[in-house]
Amino acid sequence: MATPKVLIVRAPGTNCDVETAYAFERAGGRAERVHVNRLLEKPAAIDEYQIVCLPGGFSYGDDIAAGRIMAGQIRHHLRDALLRHREAGKLLLGICNGFQALMQSGLLLDDDQRGSMATLAGNASCKFEDRWVNLAVTGNKCVFLQGVERLYLPVAHAEGRFVARDEGVLKQLDSAGQLVLRYASAGSSNGNGVPYPENPNGSQADVAGLCDSSGRVLGLMPHPERHVEPTQHPRWTRGEAGETGDGARVFENAVHYFR
Repeated sequence: MATPKVLIVRAPGTNCDVETAYAFERAGGRAERVHVNRLLEKPAAIDEYQIVCLPGGFSYGDDIAAGRIMAGQIRHHLRDALLRHREAGKLLLGICNGFQALMQSGLLLDDDQRGSMATLAGNASCKFEDRWVNLAVTGNKCVFLQGVERLYLPVAHAEGRFVARDEGVLKQLDSAGQLVLRYASAGSSNGNGVPYPENPNGSQADVAGLCDSSGRVLGLMPHPERHVEPTQHPRWTRGEAGETGDGARVFENAVHYFR
């Protein structure tokens, strides 16, 4: 398949769908922005796409909690279609608000007898965090992060602190290689134990993103779609940007997976 189709799911309050569509098309995909209401009318439409992305923003104004209403719609109306998408070997990506929705819908980490294995809680700073962060990739399990070791991306969220239900769950996810993206200090080789503001939200084990057991579903708090062009680097005029933005690799890996 030369040009995979990408479904960008938007809702009232979503504000990163255009940038995300651009990032996928820049990588060689064919992106379509579709309102969630259209999918609620016809969930089977999801079958037409190879990649589904829940982009960042503030879906439904983050009423109740960040991503909660979108997650409820997914869990009660779109879960079967998205599970079918996942089991068919296709890709699913959740960015920031989309990550929050994936977590709360049970599509990223399957619920067990005790309920949710982890959540994304309010930032430890008790405020909205809008800054650029260094990230370290752990392992090679995740399709979206193949061949990537480091990333420099912006974050913009108030509820992004990864918290596992207990220490056993944290160790289980770590040993399974699912804690694939961690906040890191500039120049460090790993993301273990970095302080605020390098870890902007106080996430356990510095977790900035994780994947499912297959490596084909990824959720992350940083915004790769906001750094696909070198001129998006905050210090590009000082010559610190590369030929492409770091986030471009995330979308290129997804598109190339189907080639």
